Amino acid sequence: MITLQPKKGNLLIAEPSIIGDISFNRSIVLLADHTDEGSIGFILNKPLDFTLNDIIPSINAKFKVYNGGPVEQDNLYFIHKVPDLIPNSIEISLGIYWGGDFNQVAELISNGGLTESDIKFFLGYSGWTTNQLEQELKLSSWVVTENIYKKSVIEKDYQSFWKEKMLELGGEYSIWSNAPENPSFN
Repeated sequence: MITLQPKKGNLLIAEPSIIGDISFNRSIVLLADHTDEGSIGFILNKPLDFTLNDIIPSINAKFKVYNGGPVEQDNLYFIHKVPDLIPNSIEISLGIYWGGDFNQVAELISNGGLTESDIKFFLGYSGWTTNQLEQELKLSSWVVTENIYKKSVIEKDYQSFWKEKMLELGGEYSIWSNAPENPSFN
């Protein structure tokens, strides 16, 4: 298999060998930025046990909140696909945007102008310092893939996403797609 070099907008698929790592076991990370100084991403498939309303009671919406990664877990982040509605957004790639005017987001959610298919919220993010991600790639911790879903990646079913990617990768990865999340349960 040819492994891509990481770039902004790619997906990082956790190798099956990352077992016992609470944050990254069976995770799929959207790389929001990748430069010589480091990388930032958000775990797309690790929902937390609370909603946006639990974090910000003034926003009456039950939008899922995801574990974006182990860094700054007391901060709320979001990605979306509606830059025309959310000023000051930064394009990641392929129609996916990061951040923007949160007051506008709150207002849009309150008046029904945003749905969970438009936006995804995270507590924390995944971060790598200079060359750290490249070192993890050399240790076979991740597989880098193109984001074939483009902006619809926001809507992917978090429960089956990692398994789906294992099947797409094929070969030895197909075997892992049906393995229990915790091998001691086997």
